[in-house]
Amino acid sequence: MRLCRGLCAIGLSALTVLGGCANTPSQVAGQGDFHPTYLGIKTVLLDGDLVDFVVSMKDARNGADVEAYARCAAAQYALIRGFGFARHVRTNVAQEGGVWRGDAVYTISAALPRGLMTIDAEVTVRDCAMQGIPTV
Repeated sequence: MRLCRGLCAIGLSALTVLGGCANTPSQVAGQGDFHPTYLGIKTVLLDGDLVDFVVSMKDARNGADVEAYARCAAAQYALIRGFGFARHVRTNVAQEGGVWRGDAVYTISAALPRGLMTIDAEVTVRDCAMQGIPTV
Protein backbone atom coordinates (compact mmCIF):
# COMPACT_ATOMS: atom_id res chain seq x y z
CA MET A 1 0.00 0.00 0.00
CA ARG A 2 1.44 3.40 -0.95
CA LEU A 3 0.27 6.67 0.56
CA CYS A 4 1.27 10.18 -0.42
CA ARG A 5 0.75 12.72 2.33
CA GLY A 6 1.59 16.28 3.19
CA LEU A 7 1.98 17.09 6.84
CA CYS A 8 1.94 20.52 8.40
CA ALA A 9 5.09 20.25 10.44
CA ILE A 10 4.94 23.13 12.84
CA GLY A 11 6.08 21.08 15.82
CA LEU A 12 5.14 18.19 18.02
CA SER A 13 3.22 18.24 21.26
CA ALA A 14 5.31 18.77 24.34
CA LEU A 15 3.05 16.52 26.42
CA THR A 16 5.74 13.88 26.69
CA VAL A 17 8.52 12.65 28.91
CA LEU A 18 12.18 12.45 27.90
CA GLY A 19 12.80 9.50 25.64
CA GLY A 20 15.78 7.48 24.52
CA CYS A 21 18.09 7.39 21.53
CA ALA A 22 17.99 5.69 18.14
CA ASN A 23 16.64 2.15 18.06
CA THR A 24 14.96 2.45 21.45
CA PRO A 25 11.22 2.35 22.00
CA SER A 26 9.31 5.55 22.37
CA GLN A 27 8.43 6.41 25.95
CA VAL A 28 5.75 8.97 25.17
CA ALA A 29 3.19 9.56 27.89
CA GLY A 30 -0.28 8.36 27.00
CA GLN A 31 0.77 6.26 24.01
CA GLY A 32 0.24 2.91 25.69
CA ASP A 33 1.96 0.02 23.96
CA PHE A 34 3.56 2.09 21.20
CA HIS A 35 7.14 0.80 20.99
CA PRO A 36 8.52 1.45 17.50
CA THR A 37 11.91 0.37 16.27
CA TYR A 38 13.70 3.06 14.26
CA LEU A 39 15.75 1.40 11.54
CA GLY A 40 17.66 4.35 10.17
CA ILE A 41 17.77 7.52 8.13
CA LYS A 42 19.35 8.06 4.72
CA THR A 43 19.95 11.66 3.70
CA VAL A 44 20.45 12.74 0.08
CA LEU A 45 21.21 16.33 -0.92
CA LEU A 46 19.17 16.83 -4.11
CA ASP A 47 19.99 20.41 -5.09
CA GLY A 48 21.29 23.27 -2.96
CA ASP A 49 18.73 23.56 -0.17
CA LEU A 50 16.53 20.61 -1.26
CA VAL A 51 17.10 17.43 0.77
CA ASP A 52 15.56 13.95 0.61
CA PHE A 53 15.18 11.89 3.80
CA VAL A 54 14.48 8.17 3.55
CA VAL A 55 13.48 6.65 6.89
CA SER A 56 12.55 3.11 7.93
CA MET A 57 10.85 1.83 11.05
CA LYS A 58 8.91 -1.11 12.45
CA ASP A 59 5.79 -1.08 14.59
CA ALA A 60 4.53 2.31 13.42
CA ARG A 61 0.85 2.88 14.18
CA ASN A 62 0.28 4.59 10.85
CA GLY A 63 1.93 6.84 8.27
CA ALA A 64 1.94 9.80 10.65
CA ASP A 65 4.58 8.06 12.80
CA VAL A 66 6.81 7.66 9.74
CA GLU A 67 6.24 11.29 8.76
CA ALA A 68 7.21 12.40 12.28
CA TYR A 69 10.45 10.39 12.04
CA ALA A 70 11.31 12.09 8.73
CA ARG A 71 10.42 15.52 10.15
CA CYS A 72 12.81 14.91 13.06
CA ALA A 73 15.56 13.93 10.65
CA ALA A 74 14.98 17.07 8.57
CA ALA A 75 15.08 19.33 11.61
CA GLN A 76 18.36 17.87 12.90
CA TYR A 77 19.90 18.01 9.44
CA ALA A 78 19.01 21.69 9.14
CA LEU A 79 20.75 22.40 12.45
CA ILE A 80 23.83 20.39 11.46
CA ARG A 81 24.10 22.43 8.26
CA GLY A 82 23.81 25.70 10.19
CA PHE A 83 20.20 26.47 9.26
CA GLY A 84 17.28 27.17 11.56
CA PHE A 85 14.29 26.21 9.45
CA ALA A 86 12.91 23.62 7.07
CA ARG A 87 9.87 23.52 4.80
CA HIS A 88 8.07 20.30 3.98
CA VAL A 89 7.69 19.62 0.26
CA ARG A 90 6.27 16.10 0.18
CA THR A 91 6.29 12.72 1.91
CA ASN A 92 5.56 9.29 0.45
CA VAL A 93 4.88 6.50 2.93
CA ALA A 94 4.73 2.77 2.19
CA GLN A 95 4.47 -0.36 4.30
CA GLU A 96 5.73 -3.78 3.25
CA GLY A 97 6.38 -6.86 5.36
CA GLY A 98 5.99 -4.99 8.64
CA VAL A 99 8.53 -2.30 7.70
CA TRP A 100 7.32 1.24 7.14
CA ARG A 101 9.35 3.47 4.84
CA GLY A 102 9.10 7.18 4.33
CA ASP A 103 10.60 9.26 1.55
CA ALA A 104 10.34 12.93 2.51
CA VAL A 105 11.67 16.03 0.78
CA TYR A 106 12.35 19.27 2.64
CA THR A 107 14.03 22.55 1.86
CA ILE A 108 16.31 23.99 4.52
CA SER A 109 16.96 27.67 5.11
CA ALA A 110 18.45 30.17 7.51
CA ALA A 111 15.31 32.33 7.54
CA LEU A 112 11.71 31.26 8.02
CA PRO A 113 10.58 30.13 4.56
CA ARG A 114 7.27 31.11 3.02
CA GLY A 115 4.42 28.65 3.32
CA LEU A 116 2.39 26.86 5.92
CA MET A 117 4.38 23.65 6.17
CA THR A 118 7.45 25.05 7.90
CA ILE A 119 9.31 23.92 11.00
CA ASP A 120 11.58 25.66 13.45
CA ALA A 121 14.45 23.17 13.52
CA GLU A 122 15.59 23.83 17.09
CA VAL A 123 12.10 23.52 18.57
CA THR A 124 11.34 20.42 16.51
CA VAL A 125 14.58 18.63 17.50
CA ARG A 126 13.82 19.32 21.16
CA ASP A 127 10.27 17.96 20.74
CA CYS A 128 11.59 14.88 18.93
CA ALA A 129 13.95 14.13 21.82
CA MET A 130 11.07 14.48 24.25
CA GLN A 131 9.06 12.00 22.20
CA GLY A 132 11.93 9.53 21.84
CA ILE A 133 12.15 9.95 18.07
CA PRO A 134 15.75 9.79 16.85
CA THR A 135 17.24 12.36 14.50
CA VAL A 136 20.14 12.26 11.98
